[in-house]
Amino acid sequence: MTKLIFDIETIGEDWEVLDEITKETLTRWIKKDAFSEEAAQSALANVKEGLGFSPFTGEIVAIGVLEVETSKGAVYFQAPGSAIKDFEADGIKYRVLTEKAMLENFWQGAINYTEFVSFNGRGFDVPFLMMRSAINDVRPTKDLMSNRYLNSQKFNAQHIDLMDQLTFYGAVARRPSLHLACRAFGIKSPKANGVKGDDVKGLFKTKEYQKIAQYNAGDLIATKELYKKWEQYLNIK
Repeated sequence: MTKLIFDIETIGEDWEVLDEITKETLTRWIKKDAFSEEAAQSALANVKEGLGFSPFTGEIVAIGVLEVETSKGAVYFQAPGSAIKDFEADGIKYRVLTEKAMLENFWQGAINYTEFVSFNGRGFDVPFLMMRSAINDVRPTKDLMSNRYLNSQKFNAQHIDLMDQLTFYGAVARRPSLHLACRAFGIKSPKANGVKGDDVKGLFKTKEYQKIAQYNAGDLIATKELYKKWEQYLNIK
């Protein structure tokens, strides 16, 4: 059965449009913990920049999928107000959709697979996907959080999270980023083209939607190469 790699890109809400109760909820700890005004301002900046890490204050702007065996895939991405048409490059199809439509397409496609591959998907992508699906009235078709350990996961939805596998479920003291893992294995990093995850919000604001989609595709390709290294040298059965 073909394995499916997946990855998402997210952004946070605009701080200025949040209601006052929400702002207070997100920042009330700062007044208690900050030891100076400078520390308080730094903490507030971190809160604002971190809104995209939570499905309760952020949204998905790109979802990418890639088959390990065929290297064919798709990237669904938001591009509000643009005239970007669907296109294809290097076996990956790019399609502009709303967040809800992206989620519907992802879960509908997931029905056809029993093995899924991610990098830190259990720690970020899957919880975000599932919560944003529920918020958008979309029901997931697979349980990709069923069990952390591969040998006890559901037979119809095995999720190989390379973060878990490359750190032996946390036995390695420091968890690597995708960039560091790729660097160690001699794989081209998705950051090599000058775009990082932290840039996604800014790119979305300046309507550089295609750059976000292509960055997402780079994550998929890097994850595929990393998976092949794990499968060949570390997946000992």
